[in-house]
Amino acid sequence: MSDQKTHAAFDGDISQAPGFHGPVFSAGWDDRQAALRAGLPAGWADMPGPAVFLPFWRGRALLAGAGGLGWVGRDSPVMAHAAPQAVFLGRHAGQARLAVDVSSWEPPALDHAAMASFFDAQEYRHPGLPADHRFADMRGAMMRLDPADAALGATARALFNWHRTHRFCSACGHASDWAMGGWERRCPSCGAKHFPRTDPVVIMLVLRGNRALLGRSPGWPGGMYSALAGFVEPGESLEAAVRREVSEETGIEVGRVRYVASQPWPWPNSLMLGFVANAESEAITLDDELEDARWITREEMVSVMGGLHRDMRRPRRGAIAQYLLSEWMAGRLAA
Repeated sequence: MSDQKTHAAFDGDISQAPGFHGPVFSAGWDDRQAALRAGLPAGWADMPGPAVFLPFWRGRALLAGAGGLGWVGRDSPVMAHAAPQAVFLGRHAGQARLAVDVSSWEPPALDHAAMASFFDAQEYRHPGLPADHRFADMRGAMMRLDPADAALGATARALFNWHRTHRFCSACGHASDWAMGGWERRCPSCGAKHFPRTDPVVIMLVLRGNRALLGRSPGWPGGMYSALAGFVEPGESLEAAVRREVSEETGIEVGRVRYVASQPWPWPNSLMLGFVANAESEAITLDDELEDARWITREEMVSVMGGLHRDMRRPRRGAIAQYLLSEWMAGRLAA
């Protein structure tokens, strides 16, 4: 049975098909051990038993070697910079896994402008770590990460993002405390509990015949185009969000909408929900959210993916937009 027929047998849900490999960060690991979170001590130094730690520095994970995550022990020199609290990730490959924030470390001659760019490709090396260990944006290494490591790293980054931006109680304004191994914040003043935030985002490959609709946002690197995307609004179904976003950004009306796959995307705290949608019109009318949008044929997309297109760069490998486009080009995805 061909790939196309195999996928079709699952009524459009290709995540249930044999041999399915979803977008990066969408895998799992052995055990989150959520039942243990309530009994954990406040600080990582008091955690019982052996454990390994994944340091994060200003949103960048520690990488090691050709692209694995840099798990370290309690006695690693970088742990001297670790904040007291740790994110408890559970257990994988026979080891307890935690993540710590070492952002108090300040490397010499730090280029703050580069760090604030759309994508900082620079790597930052701590002097106490092996030469092949460096802090870097996981987006640049995601295709080299083991699926479980990628999921562990993305989860830790999302939780650190949430803690950084939700330090105060939204009910009374008092500073809140870290709780449940990093999976909760509690207010010591009014007793309110606060839980990690995940923002749902629909991302849709809009198709019409042999063409796909791609858009470009202002401020993106030159030649970068992607599938259209947008946040889901309160009181809105996912399908309605797909139709609204496409209409608002391009003026194109969408009919059938079908779910494909999802991808956690902790830049900063999104869950990307991938869809394929059937366009019922083709005239593009841009709003102020997009700098450009265009229809591109399957044949033209081949040159984009090969890095040979005259003015479009290939999509970021590992991102769900690239996954949707690859599935479409392979004939496994249709509206």
